[in-house]
Amino acid sequence: MSVSLFLLDLFSGAGGFSRGFRDEGYRVLLAIDSDKTVSKTYSANFPGTTVLNEDIREVSCDDIVYLINRARVDVVIGSPPCEPFTVANPRRSRNPIDRLYSDPTGSLVLEYIRIVECVKPKFFVMENVPGIIEGELKQAIKAEFARAGYGTIFYNILKAEDFGVPSKRTRVFISNIRIDPPRVSKKVTVWDAIGDLPSPSQDSDIPNHEPPPSLSTKKLRRAAKLGFGAALVKYRGYGGRLFPNLVKLDPRRVAPTVMGSSRFIHPYEPRLLTVREQARLMSYPDDHVFMGGKEEQYNQVGESVPPALSGAIARYLLKYLV
Repeated sequence: MSVSLFLLDLFSGAGGFSRGFRDEGYRVLLAIDSDKTVSKTYSANFPGTTVLNEDIREVSCDDIVYLINRARVDVVIGSPPCEPFTVANPRRSRNPIDRLYSDPTGSLVLEYIRIVECVKPKFFVMENVPGIIEGELKQAIKAEFARAGYGTIFYNILKAEDFGVPSKRTRVFISNIRIDPPRVSKKVTVWDAIGDLPSPSQDSDIPNHEPPPSLSTKKLRRAAKLGFGAALVKYRGYGGRLFPNLVKLDPRRVAPTVMGSSRFIHPYEPRLLTVREQARLMSYPDDHVFMGGKEEQYNQVGESVPPALSGAIARYLLKYLV
C-alpha cells in the first residue's frame, strides 16, 4: 500500500483487532490498555507501536496528541469491556441505560467516544457484544457520538465465522460507516484449524502450545463419554440463561464462541485444548504470542477480536481511505 494509514487501538488487549489491520498495511501509532500483562503481550507482537499501559480515564486528549506526535489518525478501533452488556454476566444492571452511565466499567464506552472526539478520525470502529444496543442504549450511544461530531452511526452486526474464523462469534461493530465485507464461501472447521498441530509438549517450538491444565480423573472419565458438541458443565448467565463450558469439540464444525472463561476438550485426545489451539480457533497466526500465566493467556485469546474478522473490516475500509 503506497499511502500510509494511521490507526489508534483503545482497550487494545492482546492485539487481535490491531493484527488484522496491521496485516492489511495499516500502521498502529498507539495502543492503550490498563492491564499490565496484556500490554506486554501487545508489545511483544507490535514492536513498532507505542503501547500505553494506563487507565484510559487518566489519559487526556493532550496526552494522545503528544504520544502520536500530532499525526493524522485515519481509524480508531477499540473494544471497551463487554461485561456490563453481555447476557453471560448474571450481575449486569437490570436497566440498560445504567450499564452505560452508572456502571464504572460500562462507562468506559464514553471514554472511547471522548478519544474519538479528540483525534477526529475519518472512521471509527468500536466492537462489543450485541447487548450494548439493547433498549435505550442504542439511542444513547448514537447521541454521545453525535455530541462528538459524528451524526451518522451504523450498528454493524457481523458473525466471525462468515469471515474465516473457525469459531462462532456474533458482535456489533459500531461505526460511522456501514461495514459489509464479503463473506467466505466455505466455513473453516475445528479440524481445519487445529488438525495439523502435534500433541503438546514442554519443549514445543510452537509458541503457547505447552501441555494445558489437567482435568480431574472424574472429569476425564465423564469427558470420554461425551459426544461431539456436548458440554461437561454449564453455568448461569443473566436471566438464568445457561452457557456451556468444557465442550468436546466437533472436528467437522465451527467451534462455539471462545470466551475468556472458555475451555474446550480436544476432539480426539483426553485433554483440554492448549492456548495455541484456542488461539487458532480465533484465527490467530502462530507467530502471535501470548504472555503471562496460563489462565491469563486463555483469557487474552477469548477476549479478542479475531484477526481474520478485523482483517476483513480493514480491507473493506481501504476502498474508502485510499
